[in-house]
Amino acid sequence: MDIFNILSMLGGLALFLYGMHVMGDALAKMSGGKLEKILEKLTSNRLSAVLLGAGVTAVIQSSGATTVMVVGFVNSGIMKLNQAVGIIMGANIGTTATSWLLSLTGIEGGNLFVQMLKPTSFTPILAVIGAVFVVFCKSEKKHNLGTIFLGFSILMYGMTAMSTAVEPLKDVPEFTSILTKFTNPILGLIVGLVLTTIMQSSSVSVGILQALCSTGAVSYALAIPIIMGQNIGSCTTAILSSMGSSKDAKRAAAVHFYFNVIGTAVFMIGFYVSNIFLQYDFLQIAANPAGIAVVHSLFNVAATLVLLPLAGFLEFLAVKTIKDKDEDVEERDNVLQLLDPVFLDRPGFAIMQSRKVAIHMAHTSRESVLQAVSLIGNFDEQKAQHVRDIEDLIDRYEDELGTYLLRLSSKDLSKEDSHILSVLLHSIGDIERISDLAVNILLGVEQMHQKEQSFSKKAMEELSVYGRALSDILDMTVSALENNDREMAAMVQPLEDLIDDMNKELKKRHVKRLRKGKCTIELGLSLSDITDTYERISDHCSNIAVCIIQVEEDEMDTHGYRKEVKTDELWFENQYIAFEQKYMLPQSGK
Repeated sequence: MDIFNILSMLGGLALFLYGMHVMGDALAKMSGGKLEKILEKLTSNRLSAVLLGAGVTAVIQSSGATTVMVVGFVNSGIMKLNQAVGIIMGANIGTTATSWLLSLTGIEGGNLFVQMLKPTSFTPILAVIGAVFVVFCKSEKKHNLGTIFLGFSILMYGMTAMSTAVEPLKDVPEFTSILTKFTNPILGLIVGLVLTTIMQSSSVSVGILQALCSTGAVSYALAIPIIMGQNIGSCTTAILSSMGSSKDAKRAAAVHFYFNVIGTAVFMIGFYVSNIFLQYDFLQIAANPAGIAVVHSLFNVAATLVLLPLAGFLEFLAVKTIKDKDEDVEERDNVLQLLDPVFLDRPGFAIMQSRKVAIHMAHTSRESVLQAVSLIGNFDEQKAQHVRDIEDLIDRYEDELGTYLLRLSSKDLSKEDSHILSVLLHSIGDIERISDLAVNILLGVEQMHQKEQSFSKKAMEELSVYGRALSDILDMTVSALENNDREMAAMVQPLEDLIDDMNKELKKRHVKRLRKGKCTIELGLSLSDITDTYERISDHCSNIAVCIIQVEEDEMDTHGYRKEVKTDELWFENQYIAFEQKYMLPQSGK
């Protein structure tokens, strides 16, 4: 083996790693968070959890990614620890799908069907289809599918290049003698563990082992303990991702670790003790890629069958290892836990989580306004404090959600996810301002309460109607944001115009009462502050509604849209009249 073989092997490894990365990212982008959403809604049935974990992992080609997502779910409170156990077991089975795909490089045969199963035969076809989809197709779905094909083709070319490069090693006695030293089960296990820990992927380390099979020097006596070590090494990713997370997230990573360690220990003790009596002849036979896939699958399926009934015991071990501490009592806000950094590696799902936080933020901000409005003429210190607390909470939401969304904006997002991201980024500022304005209402009401002032009966009747219009525009805006409802969003603008006109009318009516001596200038200023705040809240509702519509149309000109919507005079006028009749102010007195 010369320097050129070494370079070819390194180049093949680079292509293999890059191809797996490209394919995994494209699969994640194409799923748009749907697979993670399925995991999130999982029932407590452990068998279905195993099957689901295996299926999702087989699709995204990474048990590490699945386990890390599960750790994130547990950390966010989305999933309980006992639900996570089954998925983790299933992920170990699902990761064997990669080794079966890679085993295709070892196919031999002369007929056409067998020849077409070889990667050297079908990957060029996939590469061509993938290139056509990526270069010539505008459809995002086809573009992602093309990227998956290209990633798979690169991966298989890399695997073939590695196998071809190391093949001359079969004639190097020194290489064979080194490998025989690792037939010691303990040494082989350590090699597999270290290799997988470095690569951060059992699929990659198994692929390297399959490539070495082309030398003919890798026997099953060597391969089996290495595969055992690779399974333990795959825990590293989950353990690292759980650092700094909640105790339950750490326990989920611990379950993964115990599952693989106990499964490996039971398998190796049982296998090597039985070998003493049965003398397995196949151990000295040279392994092939398909044989590696068989061993990998048999171990993970057997470990799951043995340990699934003992899932409660694994959970018990994890709880005993990661004990409750006093500082764990005060946990982070449940809503903000949804914004786990772990999810950033799966942007589609992270967008879904961000949207949940934004919707909760909008509902909470609406609640603060309605609470503040209810204090007019009926002041209550406890409710007033609640409005202040909500404002502080909304500020935290905006800060953390805004930072999270900015980190997400640098990720490769689908068009749909990019639209959602834009809506959220443009909306959270308006949502935060609405809660600020709720405090403005509170301050005005509180000042009146301290001075023992109150509005006249007529003014209260008018404010009541005005308040109903404000409540409804908030409801419409939150509903449009929650359901991405463009029709509902379009209804916001005519109501916002009516609220502007109602504010002007209320001021005119106050001036009339002032002239008749039925009201004071000081009360008039308080009334004006409150009604102006209502109008400003409706303006922010309009901003959110316009954003929902404009982002979908790949435009972002709020003022331009408002002018445009009014050009459809008949529709706009009809909506305005309908709202005007619904929120008709009581007749002003003589």
